[in-house]
Amino acid sequence: MRTPKALYLMPSTVYTCELDTCPHCGSPLVAWPYVSGRKTVHTLSEVLRVGQRPKHCTNPTCAGFGQAWKAAAWLQLAPVYGSYGYDVIAQIGWQRQTQRQRFSEIHASLRSALAISEAEVRYLYHQQYLPLLACLERQQRERLQRLSDERGLLLSLDGLAPEGGEPQLWVVRELQTGLTVRSGWLALQDQPSLVAFLQPIADQRWRVVAVLSDKQRSLPPAVAEVFPQARHAFCQIHYLKNAAAPLAEADERMKIALRQAVRAEVGELIRREGQAEPPGVLTVTGLLPSALHADPPAPAPAAPAAADSRQAVVQDLLRRVRYLLTLKARPPFRLAGLEMYERLTDVVHCLDTLLAHHADARLTTLRQGLTAALATVQADDSDLRTAADWLAHIAALLDPDTQPGRTGQQVRTALETYLDALAPLSQARPALQPFYQPLRTVTASYAPGLFYTYDLAGLPRTNNGCESEFRDLTRRLLSTTGQRGLVRRLLQREGAWELLPRPASLAATRLAFAQVAPSELRQEQARVRQHRQRFRMHTRSAKQSNAQLQRLTQRWSSLPPSSGPE
Repeated sequence: MRTPKALYLMPSTVYTCELDTCPHCGSPLVAWPYVSGRKTVHTLSEVLRVGQRPKHCTNPTCAGFGQAWKAAAWLQLAPVYGSYGYDVIAQIGWQRQTQRQRFSEIHASLRSALAISEAEVRYLYHQQYLPLLACLERQQRERLQRLSDERGLLLSLDGLAPEGGEPQLWVVRELQTGLTVRSGWLALQDQPSLVAFLQPIADQRWRVVAVLSDKQRSLPPAVAEVFPQARHAFCQIHYLKNAAAPLAEADERMKIALRQAVRAEVGELIRREGQAEPPGVLTVTGLLPSALHADPPAPAPAAPAAADSRQAVVQDLLRRVRYLLTLKARPPFRLAGLEMYERLTDVVHCLDTLLAHHADARLTTLRQGLTAALATVQADDSDLRTAADWLAHIAALLDPDTQPGRTGQQVRTALETYLDALAPLSQARPALQPFYQPLRTVTASYAPGLFYTYDLAGLPRTNNGCESEFRDLTRRLLSTTGQRGLVRRLLQREGAWELLPRPASLAATRLAFAQVAPSELRQEQARVRQHRQRFRMHTRSAKQSNAQLQRLTQRWSSLPPSSGPE
């Protein structure tokens, strides 16, 4: 017979159900004669051997007759079928999400306090911590019901772009509380799929005042079908991006043309970097680094030679030009072509000042080349800058901080008046028509949902809060995994659970987890396993793949033969 480990020789603590009367009928509760739930629980501070003695109602007519009422103290130590305490689970999740540590780092920090493997750390995070977060969100149903009765709900709806044709991750947030009402994957983003995704919210009979989203084609009819009384507000940033789309495309073309012109004029000059020996090799490190040239000792610091100073100035200007040719656009307001033209013009003005003070052949060549390159796109710059000014003025009109206290109708009137005033200018300059007409079209399309934010307190202008959550989640997963491909896989496997908010502190997390009903946790764990079953065939291992195919063949072979083609 094996000698039991010393860990299991400690005395057991048996917790008895704390209730004295039945919650259903008020009859006295009687303790069962047996002890159940014997297990060893590992916490951050100690190892416990525990069990519990439940109680039951003796009234045969009671609705809870025969039900075993468990001890609350026993339930609050660890999950019913778990051997690690809620403090361990909360600690793992806190280090993973807040401190962005990898599982190997979490394991290294925990193994000095308790016996646990890295695989167990990974399991506790995926199968315990994340499902517990979902259970905590569901405890807020009464809070949402009160808010619905008092003021109504403001919902935010957005989806994360799918990777490689995979289902798209969507999330519905209540904007006043930050609660996640619904989060999951949609294989299709058409109206029936969105209706099926949103309908369970409407089935709760909550009063939804407004829904904020992007203006995707299938969203307005889906929201109107599910929430017919709600106002559907559109994100103003997406409106501006769509309105700026023709401008951004023209700006990109101008940027490419200007960059090509600059390289054609002074490409050979700006590509040179100092007097490297051998040519083209700059600073090198590693096992065989570049040599350091020590300055000869001198009794007093000497002023640098004039030639060296001129060389340093020239190199800095060339580096500046090289950098400007790499600018990237971020519409609707950061337009790389306009910025490149303006900044290169600043370089030309600087060159004028330098050459007036001291002549230099390289600076003269650079100035002539930049001037010639800028001249090739000068007309385009004038038209694009006018259109960009229109967009900036519209953004200022929509900004509630510049003119507080306006109603939605007042903002709408101001925007329509401004667009009407632009019509004569666009007609006088045909080059502006490709920017003006789409601006009117996009504004008319967004107008039904563009102005609710001025009339509904708490309704934001943009959906950037939800989009920033997607970006933060992607950055967090990247920092904890170090692999972009793995981040995409994790978003597909558990992104809906990763998006759930967590309590504000580690102590609050541990206390909240201890209040989760075991049945709720088991259901959520089953939900996690059910979703991850979708990826059981996702493996690059030839051995695992062949084994899976063999099992599929065996299952297929065990089926009765069909009578004919289906």
